[in-house]
Amino acid sequence: MENVHVIVLPYPSQGHINPLLQFAKRLASKGVKATLATTHYTVRSIQTDAVAVEPVSDGFDHGGFAQAQNEAAYLNSFKENGSKTLSQLIDKYSTTAYPVTCVIYDSFLPWALDVAREHGVLGASFFTNSAAVCAIFSHIHGGALSLPVDAKEKPLVLPGLPPLNSCDLPGFLRAPESYPAYLAMKMSQFSNLEKADFVFANTFQELESQEARSVAKTWPAKLIGPMVPSSYLDGRIEGDKGYGASLWKPLSNQCREWLQNKPPKSVIYISFGSMVSLTAKQTEEIAAALTLLTCTSATSYFLWVVRETEREKLPEGFVKSIGERGLVVGWCNQLEMLGHPAVGCFVTHCGWNSTLEGLCLGVPMVGVPQWSDQMTDAKYIEEVWGVGVRAKEDEYGVVRRDELLWCLREVMGSEQLRMNVKKWRDASNRAIDEGGSSDIAIDEFVEQLICA
Repeated sequence: MENVHVIVLPYPSQGHINPLLQFAKRLASKGVKATLATTHYTVRSIQTDAVAVEPVSDGFDHGGFAQAQNEAAYLNSFKENGSKTLSQLIDKYSTTAYPVTCVIYDSFLPWALDVAREHGVLGASFFTNSAAVCAIFSHIHGGALSLPVDAKEKPLVLPGLPPLNSCDLPGFLRAPESYPAYLAMKMSQFSNLEKADFVFANTFQELESQEARSVAKTWPAKLIGPMVPSSYLDGRIEGDKGYGASLWKPLSNQCREWLQNKPPKSVIYISFGSMVSLTAKQTEEIAAALTLLTCTSATSYFLWVVRETEREKLPEGFVKSIGERGLVVGWCNQLEMLGHPAVGCFVTHCGWNSTLEGLCLGVPMVGVPQWSDQMTDAKYIEEVWGVGVRAKEDEYGVVRRDELLWCLREVMGSEQLRMNVKKWRDASNRAIDEGGSSDIAIDEFVEQLICA
């Protein structure tokens, strides 16, 4: 497609790179030249032939976020250095056959819109949370809610959303002092949003249309999700079996071999994503629940992802004691695991990408949310979409073994949950397939780029 070129700029963490890179691949499949711009530290982790990849600087080129002293220092450095190098990247293409038409930037990086404006190109903000979570923050930005948000005495009622109890809200809304830099970053998403030419969200109409409509005046998002590799959805992008970005080395062969002879729907897959760090007590309780389940059921197994930095929290002797009943790995290809016929339950922290993957691949969930948007996602998993249960914490914030054991048995034995999640799996396929609501929204965007 002549002269249509988008630069896609994600926040450099796994949960943000994946959906933005997937959007870049969707656009490339429709004839748009797409270039992923990511930090020097993460660029080496991108493996895809579908889009071009270019480095930008966050000021910590050799160590990324780990080099920074804190979140605030990192964000300030990324803004300063990222603005300069993104500008240079746009200039680089200005004299080629593909000058930049639009910068699609992670909503965490609103300064990218200023850079796009300086160069006279379009700017599009991409939100990586659910529409429900974006609606909550939009209400705060618009002044309808003040911080801290108190929903202890009675549920918080907002247009387009179910009643939200205190446990359903992101923790830093109840206690803004707990994560000040992260809260500031979340609120900065709306700082110049009214100046953006486009707003995108990684969700779809059938899943969250009323949530999106309720704040359309302040958050006019095009719902273009789910941004999950095409092989697990419509299959229209040839060879699109993975995101093409991994900051960790997966162990897919080992996991595949272990799953090979397991009965259908017999394996519990447990993963808490790339950022969550469980306490040693919570890890102990999960291990105990899994041991109790597999010892009392000859047809239940588990595959647990425990990052190497978290492995010391496992109870002593646990890995040796589980035998063939379970497998503990440092990382794996989550899509491949969720798509395997042996997997029948997903124990998740309820990050939005993981939630969408569970929905799209039709795996019922046990939600064990830890922080941020995960509490709200867990609410929807259990009460709105009916695709799982949320494990309840005790007064110390720990999900005890008996509670988790009950949840696992409930999900593994529920035909209703399987029917519900199949409904949403089919809906996600319809949305992104040809003529679906998300596909139409993407086509309209491409058409506007052509006419720009």
